Amino acid sequence: MTLQRRLATIMVADVVGYSRMMEQAEEETAARLDVCQKLITESVSAGGGRIFNRAGDAALAEFPSPINAVKTAVGIREGLAGSAPEIANSMKMRFGLHLADVMVSGSDLLGDGVNLAARIQQEADPDSIHLSQTLFDQIKRNSPFSFDDLGERHFKNISDPIRVYRLKGHLGAHVFLSAPSQRTAALKTIHPNSLAVLPFVSAGGDEDQRYLAEGLTEEIILELARFKKLHVASRSASFVYWESKANPSEVAHDLGVSYVLEGQVRRLGDKVRLSLELTNGQTGIAVWTDRITRQFADLFELLDTMTKQIAATILGRVEADAIETARRKPPENMKGYDFMLRGLDMHRIGGITYEASREAVRWFDKAIEEDPTYGPAYAWRICASSWLPEFDLAKEKHYIEKALELDANNPEAQRIMGTVHMMEGNFEAAKYHHERAMALSPSDAYLLARSAAFYSFNGEPDKALKLLEKAEDLDGLLPVWCVEERGIAYFRAGQFEQAVQALTELPSQTSRSRLYHCAALIALGRQADAKVVMQKALAVNKDLTAAEFFSKETWRDMAFRRKLRHDLIAAGLPK
Repeated sequence: MTLQRRLATIMVADVVGYSRMMEQAEEETAARLDVCQKLITESVSAGGGRIFNRAGDAALAEFPSPINAVKTAVGIREGLAGSAPEIANSMKMRFGLHLADVMVSGSDLLGDGVNLAARIQQEADPDSIHLSQTLFDQIKRNSPFSFDDLGERHFKNISDPIRVYRLKGHLGAHVFLSAPSQRTAALKTIHPNSLAVLPFVSAGGDEDQRYLAEGLTEEIILELARFKKLHVASRSASFVYWESKANPSEVAHDLGVSYVLEGQVRRLGDKVRLSLELTNGQTGIAVWTDRITRQFADLFELLDTMTKQIAATILGRVEADAIETARRKPPENMKGYDFMLRGLDMHRIGGITYEASREAVRWFDKAIEEDPTYGPAYAWRICASSWLPEFDLAKEKHYIEKALELDANNPEAQRIMGTVHMMEGNFEAAKYHHERAMALSPSDAYLLARSAAFYSFNGEPDKALKLLEKAEDLDGLLPVWCVEERGIAYFRAGQFEQAVQALTELPSQTSRSRLYHCAALIALGRQADAKVVMQKALAVNKDLTAAEFFSKETWRDMAFRRKLRHDLIAAGLPK
């Protein structure tokens, strides 16, 4: 009989110091373990996994989804942190996760993959989540968490060294992070004159050219978003369908658009080949196709022609004059542009690890050296470096100034400059740049949502709520770090019940959403509930402090800021 095997993500969870606790207080420890095991069972089931073995205080679970396995481990940590104090203080766990091909023996799983997950767990730090590089590589493009790279480790009875990562905390907002909120989308009205651009694929499955396919997808979304009468699904909505089998009609229905653009790209030396198809989402019929081979140096001329053809097909005419005045300056050196695309490829996972951000910065530096006249490279450089602990705004502000000097029509550069001015306390200048960004790209849902954050900080929560409503209408799959702005806007407006409801209903939580949820509960006089929410925030991000948090929360009203800081520290946030 052929031995059955399958690919699975293995999670091994274990209580730290269980034997010692049993020796000291057997009955109490057994009762607490029952509560802990029940939480693990419920969390694993909710994450789509199953427990296939138990060994005393340890639980071994498998998941078909790598990211759900990591989310489950985080959920268990949060659940324990929010338990009764005697459980939260004693039941500290550590987790080891690995992706491997395993052997099936009845309901049990066997093999080196299971053994390695157990070894990773055994050598993990107390109260932490460690995972193998194999698993990390599967989740790094859509992870809502950041990690520390612990380097290569040698494990007992495992011949080869294994690189290990430790979960550090929730990730912040990032324009290229494609992890959506994953909430169930309600049936949407189909917008007229609307389309979604599915992520282009690299012809022949060449992973070395993936960065080019993703980069061109983003370029086309950005250019099409400039047409004021054209509704374009955002990057985050489009990239949900990366490597999916969804057909254009399904995508059109899910995203509420009329048309879907698909494409393949292949670079052959100095030439680039594009195959494009625009499909009517309601009929499933292709209304426009093109197969083009051009010199790579002519890529921007090709993109210009292509976006006009797509817009003309959908709108019946092209807003050529309006678009020409807002068009970005194309690069003069396509080698530098290629370097920038490689930088963006690393920037997509920047923040997941510091090294990814540093590599992105190195590519952007090479792009600037190769073509000092191309503004976006400067803008993305400061955006990537801002994730690093060594980031110094005063020393790096000149990059965004240079970006706008070279290309004032780049909406993302305008938004970044708005954020820089906000961090400096110049809210009038920040307002100008956010408004300019939205005017340049009126159907960019991410840009609208991030601008909504500015209006909350500026003391205009009603304006923020209107922008969020528009952003969510444009994109039903906005990342949670955009959706959470609704709860924060309600909090700034003093509508604390609505804030709690909005933040509680988020499909997943971030450290930031937890802290504003905590503050809203305090405003409602629910101090005990607030402390539980704070404990959950600190369970995931142990390095979270008031100093770090308020370095990014740039409230204009200093009295409001001081009150918020006081309340969060009183609830347990370290200074």
